[in-house]
Amino acid sequence: MYSPPVSQSSTQRPGVLSRLRRDIPFFAIAVAVFILDQLTKGAIRAMLLPGESVPKDTWVRLTHVTNTGAAFGLFPNQSIFLLVTTVIGVAAILLYYLNPPVRSGFLTLALGLQLGGAMGNLLDRLRLGYVTDFLDFRVWPVFNLADSAIVVGVTILAVFLVLGERTQPAGGPADGRQA
Repeated sequence: MYSPPVSQSSTQRPGVLSRLRRDIPFFAIAVAVFILDQLTKGAIRAMLLPGESVPKDTWVRLTHVTNTGAAFGLFPNQSIFLLVTTVIGVAAILLYYLNPPVRSGFLTLALGLQLGGAMGNLLDRLRLGYVTDFLDFRVWPVFNLADSAIVVGVTILAVFLVLGERTQPAGGPADGRQA
């Protein structure tokens, strides 16, 4: 009996569609964090002069700060170093996401938050030469939404790794592939 040859692309299509469906939450989280971060930073730059705070005499306020360093003002004026480390960090997030030891919603959330935050701060460094910070609790260094997303993402990832989340291995049925 004759059966027509099956093209390679038609045999791979279900795997590609499965992969796209699986990847949508990761990229949606990253894009949402990136957009919210950029919108809030743009609003702060439009509303406040650098150093200006509103309201003035409360324990929580918006303060426009330009940060040429890393978190907490570490490594000030080290733009090249920070750009290189951010690009390496983004690559590491993507590589870990693409080749995880297990599949988990927590892992997707953690890495999506980190990627969106890293990309938000990277864009600021490339475009402006500094990162705009504005969340001021007065007992903590001023930070932004990207910083928050990165910290929350790293915290979720650490808890995930420490508690040894019990999920399907990356190649198992939860991945959409046959065992």
